[in-house]
Amino acid sequence: MSHTDAQLWQTLVHAVRQGDPDPQLEALLSSLEPQFLSPEQLEVGSSRPLPGDSGERLCRLLGEAASRAWGRSIQVRVRPSSGQLGLPFVRRAATEPHEQLRLNPNNTFDNFVVAPNNRLAHAACTAVCDAPGQAYNPLFLHGTVGLGKTHLLQAICHRLLQRQADVHILYLSCESFVNQFIASVERGELEQFRYRYRHVDVLVIDDIHFLADKERTQEEFFHTFNTLYQAQRQVILSSDSPPHEIPHLEERLVSRFKWGLVARLDKPSFETRVAIVAKKAKLRGVAIPDDVIAFIARTVDTNVRELEGAVTRVGAQAVLAGQPITLETAREVLSDSVPRKPREVMVPEIIAAVVKRYGIRVADLQSKKRNKSISTPRQVAMYLARRLTKLSLEEIGGYFGGRDHTTVLHADRKIEESLAGEPELRAMLESLTEEIQAGPSGAETA
Repeated sequence: MSHTDAQLWQTLVHAVRQGDPDPQLEALLSSLEPQFLSPEQLEVGSSRPLPGDSGERLCRLLGEAASRAWGRSIQVRVRPSSGQLGLPFVRRAATEPHEQLRLNPNNTFDNFVVAPNNRLAHAACTAVCDAPGQAYNPLFLHGTVGLGKTHLLQAICHRLLQRQADVHILYLSCESFVNQFIASVERGELEQFRYRYRHVDVLVIDDIHFLADKERTQEEFFHTFNTLYQAQRQVILSSDSPPHEIPHLEERLVSRFKWGLVARLDKPSFETRVAIVAKKAKLRGVAIPDDVIAFIARTVDTNVRELEGAVTRVGAQAVLAGQPITLETAREVLSDSVPRKPREVMVPEIIAAVVKRYGIRVADLQSKKRNKSISTPRQVAMYLARRLTKLSLEEIGGYFGGRDHTTVLHADRKIEESLAGEPELRAMLESLTEEIQAGPSGAETA
């Protein structure tokens, strides 16, 4: 029996002892060894005969402990010891991987379009599949919505399951992790929660930035991470932001998330978007001419998810009309559903609009002054820069006297917190945003 298997058995035995500290029961427990665990049944071997009543009570207590540990009904059977101990135990405790993970069958490496904007992330994911827990641990993927993070996470799960069907993987969203933790605390089942997450081969959590502001859950995840890392179990995370830009995330977690590899996914280029549209169309069995593929790629330049939606809409329209897909069809379908692209906003424009609104100088925003008449406009400008530009926190801080990313984050949070109780501030920010996006000419460009 492996070290992890022994820990599992000892957890169940400890739970029984805590629930019924009977000396006779203690003697019976010491004679037992685990033999086999399926999703529905636990079999243990006994080196001594079990009296009828005591045997039934022991089976019931072990069954209750096992059921609490895995969240489903487990039946216990006691047999004479066969002497064949040490069979795989932990992995048989997991539900069937495909049922548990609920993976999208299309989210595989074969269906992922590799390009310069995601090549590092893709290479890191395949390396993790070749050496889980060793190549890059943890692996942290980040990028804005719809760039393929979830696709890559699920592709890893698919490939690991192909190579080892009984590998114990937990794949879920961070929101689910938080909700399960809260529920386990309320039910007094924290030990079962910890066992579930600390005895896996691979832990994959999507949208880890959901941990922001959740101090107690961060504490729990910190210890879960340490347990898995020390046991060389693979941890894979994704987020909209790099670790150091996740607000209100404990520094010790930020540090650990950087221990392995942090890989960014960027927006796809036109050539990459063309390849993505062609791939998505092929997966759906939709015949799209090359000129329509190029039109979709030019029209939708935000993310992969929007491209996929465009392919679906164009294909559906052609089916409903009973006609082949043409450029005119695509123009008609996408004209109303694809929003107009706002012109690119620059930080100096934001600064110019803010200083005009507040009646101060640009030099004041870039100075070290901290009086409210200066700090508030500065925070407003940083807040708008985060929402209207694609610059990083460090790049934004550079426009305000070389301030670091923590100052920009603080300004953003300060304005966000003020919005709830200050409707005048919200109205002013909406007005400023419209003014900035309209540009000097007072009109957006397509």
